[in-house]
Amino acid sequence: MRIARGTITGLLGPSGSGKTTLMRCIVGTQIIAGGSVTVLGRPAGSAWLRRRIGYMPQDPTIYRDLRVIDNVRYFATLYGMGARAAEEAVAAVDLHDQRTAYCASLSGGQRARVSLACALVCRPELLVLDEPTIGLDPVLRADLWEKFAKLARAGATLLVSSHVMDEAAHCDDLVLLRDARLIAHTTPHRLREDTGCTSLEEAFLSIIRRTTAPAAS
Repeated sequence: MRIARGTITGLLGPSGSGKTTLMRCIVGTQIIAGGSVTVLGRPAGSAWLRRRIGYMPQDPTIYRDLRVIDNVRYFATLYGMGARAAEEAVAAVDLHDQRTAYCASLSGGQRARVSLACALVCRPELLVLDEPTIGLDPVLRADLWEKFAKLARAGATLLVSSHVMDEAAHCDDLVLLRDARLIAHTTPHRLREDTGCTSLEEAFLSIIRRTTAPAAS
């Protein structure tokens, strides 16, 4: 499969379908047993890519005993960026007023935003987000998706995993996984058309039934 630049691609599937493994392959932290992954024209894991990819794993990559700004400055230093980049990343996730707060005192949603700021601080061409909205309330989820759309409009490429099918509507493209297999690479509109379902969740289940029926028989 190929992922277009400047788009939001949703990587969707149930837990255990291989979403995180695929993302780790793209970021370069997973040993690839077979096949190949090319990112921005280079083999995944190449040193050239390290300052061009932002990665937000499922568990927040922050130090709870540090302040918000100190966490982001730390990641800025790892990427070779300056203090200004850290300030811009904190502002981008609307945490400027909490910039001097210790992360241990933040809510779960705020910690998720700090983790996102750490991924944004290198001003990445590719932003890989592993279930960034998990456990967040609907208001925070909607706010984050607005930020993702803004980043895509500015030219960044986003790959966002989720097992919540209603989030698929926010994506330009959809990659559907099941049992570590690619079962569809489509768009929300085309998925609805191909399955005759108005609900994306029902459409996804319909695709699963089609792909598993031959094996069952």
